[in-house]
Amino acid sequence: MIWNETKECMSRDEMHNLQSKRLIKLVDYVYHNVEFYRKKMQAVGLLPCDIKAIEDITKLPFTTKDDLRDNYPFGLFAVPNSEIVRIHASSGTTGKATVVGYTRRDIEIWSECVARCFTMAGVSKDDIIQVAYGYGLFTGGLGAHNGAEKIGATVVPMSTGNSKKLTTMMVDFGATAIACTPSYLLHISEVLAEEGLLDKIKLKNAICGAEPWTDQMRLEIEKRLNIRAFDIYGLSEIMGPGVACDCKFHKGLHVCEDHFYPEVLDTKTLIPVADGVLGELAFTTLTKEGIPLIRYRTKDLTSIDHSACECGRTSARISKFKGRSDDMLIIRGVNVFPSQIEAALCELDEVTPHYMMIVDRVNNLDTLEIQVELNPNYYTDEVRVLESLTKKIAHTIQQALGINAKIKIVEPQTLVRSQGKAVHVIDNRKLI
Repeated sequence: MIWNETKECMSRDEMHNLQSKRLIKLVDYVYHNVEFYRKKMQAVGLLPCDIKAIEDITKLPFTTKDDLRDNYPFGLFAVPNSEIVRIHASSGTTGKATVVGYTRRDIEIWSECVARCFTMAGVSKDDIIQVAYGYGLFTGGLGAHNGAEKIGATVVPMSTGNSKKLTTMMVDFGATAIACTPSYLLHISEVLAEEGLLDKIKLKNAICGAEPWTDQMRLEIEKRLNIRAFDIYGLSEIMGPGVACDCKFHKGLHVCEDHFYPEVLDTKTLIPVADGVLGELAFTTLTKEGIPLIRYRTKDLTSIDHSACECGRTSARISKFKGRSDDMLIIRGVNVFPSQIEAALCELDEVTPHYMMIVDRVNNLDTLEIQVELNPNYYTDEVRVLESLTKKIAHTIQQALGINAKIKIVEPQTLVRSQGKAVHVIDNRKLI
């Protein structure tokens, strides 16, 4: 299935017509190629011919992360694996990955959307950009990389983990832009200051995402580095980074809504709400071939604005997120669910499933400590044994979450029990 290219800025009527055309094609596509959606539509007596315009999207079923997990790994793919050129994945609540596949056309569209966002952030072919998101199954690194190359910028694929090397190359290569998490960029600013390099960098723009951050944090970054910082948003289920980005006026993130149709839903009724009303964000992938999703509930809480922006763009804008409607945490750009901890601990006989997660921010980087109770049958105060067990638990947790955590073993019956809903998380982070 080939999709027509479209310009970024168009009137609301033009956008409405394009979205309607693409939704009609999408529904027919998934009905005939994805058994999951065909069964969902048949269950409510819905046929592709019943979808005649974008307004009819409310007739269609929702999709959730559970649906992706239940159809792991390729059950929601709409094309055979021979047409999938790349696979990415993010963690799920049970430890299983949420798997997404991309056709060659999907990669082209993704690159175009990221290129739009980077252009909005002032990046051009004359820039040297360091991509300091993680590369691999996480969509951040390669997504940003491809978008920067689409513009024609010179890409330095730094990834994460070696801040001193990054700052050295930032100076030596004359990097003018960087893509990374905002907390990591704050840390980089401290490293630059410690090494006396702040007056030697040529950095102008930063495109930051993968974790929530406030305008106050953006202003702090801009002040420390004397740059302009922009907020980019995406999620692997929909595409990756590049779904939306803010412009220089920072009055909401412009959605690439010719490819991703946004809805903001009442959290109780799941009925779309009016502009300016807080609700849960849902997306429909209007042009995705590999794993098209209809009305995917992101659990992110935001509002939407369809009015034209001061920058001249007419695309819908979503406000900075106010939180989530579930218990997912974002730690160092990685989605973490408390239930993942419980599932991992259940694999170990030496400890109980009782635990406490303590999330903090030290030197502008997220930290995670997990307190774990010893099983009474394995109680010991021998230092060597406890050190060995700590390493074992840390490895198990790292395998489950994809990030490292500090493990603190506590004595049996130490952690507080709850008669109601158990509290497993203490989040001490305060974005500044």
